[in-house]
Amino acid sequence: MAITGAAGLLATWEAGLAEAPAGRALLLHRTARPDDAGITAVPLGERESDLFALRRALFGERMQVRTECRACGADMEFELDAGEFARTLSAPESPVVRLAEGGWEIVFRLPSAADLTSAARTADPRAALLARCLVSAEHDGTAQPAGALPVPVRRRIAEAVEAADPGADVTLTIACPECGTGTRAELDIASYLWTELDAWARDLLLDVHLLATAYGWSEPEILALSPLRRRYYLELCADV
Repeated sequence: MAITGAAGLLATWEAGLAEAPAGRALLLHRTARPDDAGITAVPLGERESDLFALRRALFGERMQVRTECRACGADMEFELDAGEFARTLSAPESPVVRLAEGGWEIVFRLPSAADLTSAARTADPRAALLARCLVSAEHDGTAQPAGALPVPVRRRIAEAVEAADPGADVTLTIACPECGTGTRAELDIASYLWTELDAWARDLLLDVHLLATAYGWSEPEILALSPLRRRYYLELCADV
């Protein structure tokens, strides 16, 4: 994984300020895989794995997560290992699933983030996603459109996709320390990572402001310093 420097990360953050969550997730994914021209077609589980690996590279192994117990309302805070998630959410063995059900022969492409974004803009996202990712459908040897698929076959497609790409939906079950009830919570790594990047960028720009004021250095000169040296100079400024 190629990780850009401070200036590149600031550029990603700045571009993301004007984006919706889907656009920010794509910017973060491009940061993780800057040379991948086909990044928008990557299955969701593989993207999640890339983002966990990026989070680990930028901010370390440990992730602090907070949620609320759905039973008693208590706040729950726990730690996750970003590296472990990155290793667990491996890329699917194949970008397509094939299944036979009730005389139907189906070939279906695993959805990507671009597929979900496009489908979400329609009046019927589920139907749009099905039509977008369906490679072929035959019933008793005759080709059929996505709209002809019966409900049981659609359900089997959803089950097969979930089994082939389990990392597409990272859901945790957390036991409440107050009442013991298990709470299911989705972990949106793109949103989590963006929140961390936003906080990091704002802190860094404050450092740039303080050092530029104290020493007259330009932003590129300050960003070229290592984090350790920037912190040292900031401590010197505080002592003046």
